[in-house]
Amino acid sequence: MWTPKDVHPLAGLGRHKAMAPGSSNRVVRVAISSNVAIAICKYVAAAFSGSSAMLAEAFHSTADIGNELLLLLGMRRSARPADPLHPYGHGKVLYFYSLLVAVYIFAFGGALAFYRGISHLRHPELAGHAGWNYAILALAAAGDAYSWRISYRALLAQKDPEEGVWDEIIGSKDPTIFTVFLEDSAAIVGAVLAFLGILLGRVFDNPYLDPIASILIGLLLTAVAILLGRETGALLVGERTNRAIIARVKRIIQSEPLVEGMGDLLTMQLGPDQVLLNVDVKFRRGIDIQELESAIDRL
Repeated sequence: MWTPKDVHPLAGLGRHKAMAPGSSNRVVRVAISSNVAIAICKYVAAAFSGSSAMLAEAFHSTADIGNELLLLLGMRRSARPADPLHPYGHGKVLYFYSLLVAVYIFAFGGALAFYRGISHLRHPELAGHAGWNYAILALAAAGDAYSWRISYRALLAQKDPEEGVWDEIIGSKDPTIFTVFLEDSAAIVGAVLAFLGILLGRVFDNPYLDPIASILIGLLLTAVAILLGRETGALLVGERTNRAIIARVKRIIQSEPLVEGMGDLLTMQLGPDQVLLNVDVKFRRGIDIQELESAIDRL
C-alpha cells in the first residue's frame, strides 16, 4: 500500500484553468486605477450636492480601493516559496487576505453607507447640482464597466464552457478574479441606485428617495460581503479541489498497469494553482522495487 503526499499544480487536471499570476495582477491593478479616479469624482460631487447616495457611492469606491490593495498584498505574500516552517508554501495567505476583504466591504462599505442613509432620513434634503451628479455617476459607471469587462473576461478564461458564471464564482479557487468581478458588478448596480435615488427624488420632489438609495447601496454591499466571506472562508478552512480534477486524478491512477486498486483519495486546495493530494494506492503483488519506483514516477 502506497500513500503519496505532494503538492501538485492544477493546470491540465480539470475544468478550471490555472490563472497566470500576471492575469490576476492585471485585473486587480486595472480595478484600483479605475476606482481611484472614480472615488475622487464621487467625493467632489457629494460635497457639492449633499447627496447621501453619492456619498455612499464614494464610500463604496474607497472600500473597493482598500480591498484591491489587500488582494495585491495577499497575492504577493502567497507567492513566497515554501520553507521549513511552511513546507506546503504560503498559498493560503491569499485566502486569508480575501477574507479580510469581505470584512472590509461590510465594515467600511456596507455598514457606513447604511448608517449615512439612516442619518439622512432624519433630516432629508433634495440633492443639489443634479447635473454634476448625473455626469459623475455616468463616468463612474463607465469606469466600473471597463474594469468589470476585464474581470469578466478573466473569469471566462478559467470557466468550463458547460457551466455558468455563477457556478464559476462558487467553484473557483482563485478569489482575486471573482472578488473583483463581484465588486465591479456591485459598483455598477450601486451607481444605478444612486442615479435613480437622485433623479426620482427631484422628479417627485421627495427628499427621502436619496437616503433610501444610500440604504439600498449599503444592503447591496453587505450581501456581497456575506457572499465573499462564505466563499473565501471555506477556502481558508480547507476545501477539496474540484470534482473534475479529482476524477482526472483517478483516471490517471487507474490507467497505470501496475495499479491493482485505489483507496481513499483526499485533496485540499492550498492556493489558486496548488492542491494537496493524499491517495492510497495498492500495487500488484510480485513486482520488484524498480518496477514500483517506475510506476510511482509515472504517476
